[in-house]
Amino acid sequence: MQAAQTAAGGQQYPACTLYVVATPIGNLADLSLRAIHVLGLVDAVACEDTRVTAGLLRHLGLHKPLVALHQHNEHEGAAGLIRRLQAGERVAYVSDAGTPAVSDPGAVLVSAVAAAGLRVLPVPGASSAVTALSVAGDAQAQGFSFAGFLPTKAAERRTALQALVGSVQSQVLFEAPHRIRALVDLLAELCPAQRVTVCRELTKQFETVHTAAAAELPGWMTADAQRERGEFVLVLHAAPRVESVELPAQSLRVLGLLLDALPLKQAVALTAEIGGVSKNALYEEALAMKKAREA
Repeated sequence: MQAAQTAAGGQQYPACTLYVVATPIGNLADLSLRAIHVLGLVDAVACEDTRVTAGLLRHLGLHKPLVALHQHNEHEGAAGLIRRLQAGERVAYVSDAGTPAVSDPGAVLVSAVAAAGLRVLPVPGASSAVTALSVAGDAQAQGFSFAGFLPTKAAERRTALQALVGSVQSQVLFEAPHRIRALVDLLAELCPAQRVTVCRELTKQFETVHTAAAAELPGWMTADAQRERGEFVLVLHAAPRVESVELPAQSLRVLGLLLDALPLKQAVALTAEIGGVSKNALYEEALAMKKAREA
């Protein structure tokens, strides 16, 4: 605690303020000195799971009132925390792991506190999304997008992933262990040539980072049952750039007709076979046609 005070104590920490504090995603050593200082300074800690946060505070030798605030009570809980802030308290909010409000509760609370005219200050730290991006090595990407968890229903999941395939950006996905195999299989089907970085148990003892073409991932995962266990972050790399190709009008007409009757992948394959044109160029055109029809 003395080291945290020395490193972080010089900054102003105003009262009547909500501090959004990032916590480790697996390795306790990743907790910042500033986060430790703020957790020691605040009057109360709002958290996703009081059991998880109580363990963190015990490790730091801190004893603070805990307020449960999770996805099922965030609106009601926010009102109570606003009253505490209006009374002059400092309150920290933490999720179970990582940066709050990134596929975790917190956004509703932050919005409500700001709407009440109170201050919200970030205490940055670990984020599994940014951690995964840092080791993906997707040098050709033009920025990145955060998709988080895809829908659980198969049809909605497929539609959501189809919208991400072929992007010039990196796409960051979260997945639970009981659905990881289904996601890997779907990636292999929809974008076999695109590279994917699979991050499992980031910062923990059995951390795994593996990058390969999507088509190779089902076999890689089957080779070791342990590879389906743990928490997952995936980075779908930007699609390879395709040189501009002038497609014959007849091929475009055939592609449009086939898209009315067949899945995109089959329509592209048949059009390429009929017209003897580039599959990659047709695929880009098919995506554009599909998006235009859905608009």
